[in-house]
Amino acid sequence: MDEEKYLNYNSIMKKLFILIMLISLSLCSAVNADEMTKSQQAMAYYNDNNIEQAIKILESIPENDKNAQDWLLMGNLLQDKNKNAEAVFMFKRAILVDKNYYKPYYNLANIYLEEDRPLMAIDNYKNVIRLKRDFAYAYYNIGCAYLKLGDYKKAKKYFAKAVELKNTEPDFQYNLAFCYKKLNKLKLASRHLEFYNKLLETN
Repeated sequence: MDEEKYLNYNSIMKKLFILIMLISLSLCSAVNADEMTKSQQAMAYYNDNNIEQAIKILESIPENDKNAQDWLLMGNLLQDKNKNAEAVFMFKRAILVDKNYYKPYYNLANIYLEEDRPLMAIDNYKNVIRLKRDFAYAYYNIGCAYLKLGDYKKAKKYFAKAVELKNTEPDFQYNLAFCYKKLNKLKLASRHLEFYNKLLETN
């Protein structure tokens, strides 16, 4: 009987300890929410997919106080709402604030590629590479832009670099194989197509 009481007491104490911990954590969260900057709050809302609230907070930051990341986030939010022209404006503002921040160049280039403006996309992806030489997706997307232009030789060069940096990405392998096929280098095309198929099997 005493052992039963002891076990029951232990169970109650564990539950009480957990309750105290939960209350402490929620109090800390409340304090942290007050200490968060508007930029951090906007990012938190964005991560929770609360687009309207994120926009509202970003709009409350005076224009001269917005940092490059604020402008970038504003662009992302507008792009999510299919307002590409306004998103482009925000990405350009981010670049004005910080010319060495690669993300707005990348997002800008993605819009240009999507809108079938490959030359403008290439210019911006090249800025990304200048700032972040190991960013495989920038090389890959330049390759895609050259594909749109029908320049398989240049596309192949950039797909090959993307594969060199990240050879586990199936799309990189497939597009490189496609370029080799177009350039009549069938052995190389076959090799990358095999690798592409293996990657699909493992995913």
